[in-house]
Amino acid sequence: MNLYAKLQQRAAQGKPVRVGLIGAGKFGSMYLAQVPRTPGVHLAGIADLSPDGARANLARVGWQAERTQAASLDAAVKAGTTHVGDDWQALVRHPSIDVIVECTGHPIAAVDHCLAAFQHGKHVVNVTVEADAFCGPLLARKAQEAGVVYSLAFGDQPALICDLVDWARTCGFPVVAAGRGHKWLPHFSQSTPDTVWGYYGLTPEQAVRGGLNPKMFNSFLDGSKPSIESTAVSNATGLGVPSNGLLYPPASVEDIPYVTRPISEGGVLERKGMVEVISSLEPDGRKIPYDIRMGVWVTVEAETDYIKNCFEEYNAHTDPSGRYFTLYKRWHLIGLEVGVSVASVALRSEPTGVATAWNADVVATAKRDLAVGEMLDGEGGYTVWGKLLPAATSQRMGGLPLGLAHGVKVVRPVRCGQSLSWADVEMDTGTHAYRIRREMESLFAAPLEMRA
Repeated sequence: MNLYAKLQQRAAQGKPVRVGLIGAGKFGSMYLAQVPRTPGVHLAGIADLSPDGARANLARVGWQAERTQAASLDAAVKAGTTHVGDDWQALVRHPSIDVIVECTGHPIAAVDHCLAAFQHGKHVVNVTVEADAFCGPLLARKAQEAGVVYSLAFGDQPALICDLVDWARTCGFPVVAAGRGHKWLPHFSQSTPDTVWGYYGLTPEQAVRGGLNPKMFNSFLDGSKPSIESTAVSNATGLGVPSNGLLYPPASVEDIPYVTRPISEGGVLERKGMVEVISSLEPDGRKIPYDIRMGVWVTVEAETDYIKNCFEEYNAHTDPSGRYFTLYKRWHLIGLEVGVSVASVALRSEPTGVATAWNADVVATAKRDLAVGEMLDGEGGYTVWGKLLPAATSQRMGGLPLGLAHGVKVVRPVRCGQSLSWADVEMDTGTHAYRIRREMESLFAAPLEMRA
């Protein structure tokens, strides 16, 4: 509750939290828009594959050009300005940097950045949740071994969901379900960058005018991103996942406590204590009024009549039994909120969500029949989408994680709708990301009885 006061204190002492940002795209730009308005924080350096593009984004969010004229990172640290370049290794090596914000959206590169940052004693706020989804538990362990903090990024939905779960448990409520909203119909899982704008309700011309990335937007639409984010939440909170993928029950905000109950009580859950995603569309495509599409929620249970009566006395909206109540945030502000994570890891040594176990996985699943020799194009592309599965199920089948399903060749025919395994592709086994994933599988292996 006092992060702002702590930041003000650091500002008064002339000892700001020094931050290095890797990746200055859309998410990074939103964070950049807030940094000048945050006391006690000095963004000392930005590393981006296109420094000119980073500078253009800085101008777009309102930075003055003179703030980024430092010739070196050393000069920027001394002058209180910001160095812009393409050398991410210089950021993670520099002794004055306290926190690295990994914001590339490239899961394989993100693993390299995180590991190097840990090695050099830097805390990491990992915006690239795609990397967390396939090896987050081991990244968290390696950060702990290095004596630093690894964290999900506040503002992104997984960290906000973790915050709601933490609120519920700290108050003594058992968590029945937690998750986010999404615009979803089943056929969206086969969407490609060619079809995404029609489903979104935009013309291709509008998308070009806005500079919108069809592959990135399609990763949300086709269910990959909801699966990735639900995996991060499950691994951070211990909540279970559906046995055969997200169900996407349609519901208004008012109906969430109705549908996020166990099947035995009229809801959709296999059991209590699970992640789920609520659809903002009815099965026939009609938009649901007062939806939770851009928000997050947690459903809790009143375990006694007294608590149930309290819900009633304070007009809490519950299911018909009066026992299940949903608290929600209808919106999230993405990169505009990342400063909460930066302050939390630097000033409290506390993550805003971090994997503690390997409970869930996102397995690459064919959007169409795939032939031998085809190349997978990863999240949001033309070939595969990400399906949420229990980690034990993924382990048993040798599931190919979506985060590593880019630029790899298919070596066996795969049917539309089939989840891929390691044996279906020819992998590049030389990357840190591949080795970390395989190491995680061995270290966090599910007990044999769970794999049966």
